[in-house]
Amino acid sequence: MLAIERKNEILNKLRAEQRVLVSELAAHYGVTEETIRRDLDKLEKEGHATKTYGGAIWGNSTKTDLSYTIRNKTNVEAKAAIARQVKTMVEDGDHLMLDDSSTALFVAKELKDKKKLTVITNSVEIVMELAGLEGWTILCTGGELKRDSLAFVGYQVPEMLRSYHVDKVIFSCKGLSEEAGITDSAESHARTKQAMLRAAREAILVLDNTKFDKTSFVQIAPLQSVTAVVTNQRPDAAWKKRFDDLSIPCYVGE
Repeated sequence: MLAIERKNEILNKLRAEQRVLVSELAAHYGVTEETIRRDLDKLEKEGHATKTYGGAIWGNSTKTDLSYTIRNKTNVEAKAAIARQVKTMVEDGDHLMLDDSSTALFVAKELKDKKKLTVITNSVEIVMELAGLEGWTILCTGGELKRDSLAFVGYQVPEMLRSYHVDKVIFSCKGLSEEAGITDSAESHARTKQAMLRAAREAILVLDNTKFDKTSFVQIAPLQSVTAVVTNQRPDAAWKKRFDDLSIPCYVGE
């Protein structure tokens, strides 16, 4: 099979199934995993796919909002590692804001054995995940429900968040770059995260390694707006220098 034919078949599989795994494709086509990664590199450059840990998902995730079912199955190991690190940074009794990102959902799951936390979120999934925990206080922003992401958006969200002051906000993004800072794919999500940043004493940016050197549609905030970064792989020398220059600690989850 020609390389172009294999790439087109992979593209069709992505359209149909929304995600592919490198190991499965390599076994199916009888080629090395490195060959499949090069195919996925080309599809990502063409805007058809977004590479993830061990595979790829359909579409350019820096420009679009993926459904919650796809997000929650993407980069699972990376998000779990990030969540374990964030757990060490949260104390019993803390007041938190969590955005509607899938990484924040992993964090919420990891925090469930903490005591007397107060959590404010615009994520239906996080509310459901934490419902019923004894001694916790869970507040939901309300607003217009986006069915694909199970998140509340709209002018009501910043209005509600304006009334509160919390210890920490834990939030993610679609891209982080030196030029554009922290970015997201939709203005509605960016406004929510901006309101959360204004309400918190500490801002913890959680993002997996695929988000570095990516730029999405709208800026959430400049990098210096955060007090800590948590990721799943040690950043390269250039990013380490940026963090050091801004006195922002970068933690790597394991």
